[in-house]
Amino acid sequence: MRKLTIAEIEILESRQRCWAEDWSLILVADDFDTCSIRNTNFYGYVEIGRGTRISNVKMIKGSGKEGSPNIISVLNEGGDGNIVLVPQLTAQLAWLMIHYPVVFDLVTRQSSRTIKKTTIGECAVIEGASKIVDSVILSQDDASTYLGTDVIIENSVVACNATITDGAKVYESFVGESVHIGKGFSSETSLFFANSYMDNGESCAALCGPFSCSHHKSTLLIGGEFSFYNAGSNTNQSNHAYKMGPIHWGTLRRGAKTASGCHILWPATIGAFSMVMGKLTQHPDLSRLPFSYVLASPDKTYIVPGINIKTVGTWRDVNKWPKRDERCEMAKHDIITFDFPNPYIRQYVKQGIEELTKLQTTSNSDEYYYEGCFIRKDALEKGLEYYKLILDICDTTWKDDEYVDMLGFIVRKSEIESVVTQVKNNEITNIEDILEHVAALECDYSIKNPNAEAYDKWIELIKADAKKEFDMGDVSEEQLNDFVKGIKWVTATHLYHQHDNDN
Repeated sequence: MRKLTIAEIEILESRQRCWAEDWSLILVADDFDTCSIRNTNFYGYVEIGRGTRISNVKMIKGSGKEGSPNIISVLNEGGDGNIVLVPQLTAQLAWLMIHYPVVFDLVTRQSSRTIKKTTIGECAVIEGASKIVDSVILSQDDASTYLGTDVIIENSVVACNATITDGAKVYESFVGESVHIGKGFSSETSLFFANSYMDNGESCAALCGPFSCSHHKSTLLIGGEFSFYNAGSNTNQSNHAYKMGPIHWGTLRRGAKTASGCHILWPATIGAFSMVMGKLTQHPDLSRLPFSYVLASPDKTYIVPGINIKTVGTWRDVNKWPKRDERCEMAKHDIITFDFPNPYIRQYVKQGIEELTKLQTTSNSDEYYYEGCFIRKDALEKGLEYYKLILDICDTTWKDDEYVDMLGFIVRKSEIESVVTQVKNNEITNIEDILEHVAALECDYSIKNPNAEAYDKWIELIKADAKKEFDMGDVSEEQLNDFVKGIKWVTATHLYHQHDNDN
């Protein structure tokens, strides 16, 4: 990077209608072209990468102050900081900082003193933004980042190929790889990782793993961990459960959804691939009952365990995510496990069988009580059938190791704890080494023996659900036929493509 020449400054001011509080504080790439910037105001310390285009921006500012690293608190909005906003941040590094303070301490030490400035990466495009202050805008030639009209970004990091536009406001947040934020969405102290899509609503202290999605003006994501998540309209959560301030938080595990008008009173944990409807106030931990419907009402909350495995929605979800990964190969730092099913899902399904069987053996009634909620007898019996079907379509060679979902990356817990131990023992001393060790855990389990008979049974359930939707008049006969013809057990994900190729 270099300073501008006197001739370049004259062109920027006279021809390009630019202004700077102090041109000597602006650094540019060696091959900087004055034609790439017009009608923009600069304040303080700003660095501009190669090939970047900037136009009609009211303020780009770097304060130049020396200070501590930018630390925010996600999940527990009223708690101590647990995330350091660094350019190297990934979904997995964020997960580690939150769950293991020793990793947070390492990242904090490595970022101990910083000069606040705004850095704009190569080939970024910024058009009509209102204000960019003390932020890092990562961008590269094959993964250009775009900032559009009326955007405000302060004290944040934006990753490669992200898009922020249409009056979106981003404060002390991380906007990850190929993430879209637009249509006035407002983010405060939140993280969004690969391919998340946010329009209209708002977030605060939210931890949004890959493919988190919200489209509606009345939707608030607050104090929650989300992953492969779809927020219904007027969805919100409350982190003031006992009126002692915003100190409560909760988790919707991968693939969970909330229906329109859903309200969840934290703390609560919702199992993977479950759907929540109504106002949930019981603070349940339903992690052991994945694929459930959680039907909340003022009088009672009912759980229908396992039912979501047979829906068209679940089938579409597990197939669409790999196709919607918009990241280029050189800008993929978040690790995403697309495999379905997988050992992480299986472990909770097995726990679901244990929980439902225990309820059956401890009482004999029309309704069972679980985590402040109720399960009807017929729903429990069907839930056991669904869970046993899921077990049957899982690879029979998987061991009963404990797995965790690191915001999209499924890995053995023991392997992660081994990495953390190396951090404690000062065998890993920097961010790059942590990321390298985590990436080495990829493909941590084999997938060769899915049960084709059980898979065919699952497909028949999916087809029946599609037919049910057709009978309601929601889809045409042509749409139904196209969908049914497209369902083959070898097409679920790349997992089964691999199995098909091996045979």
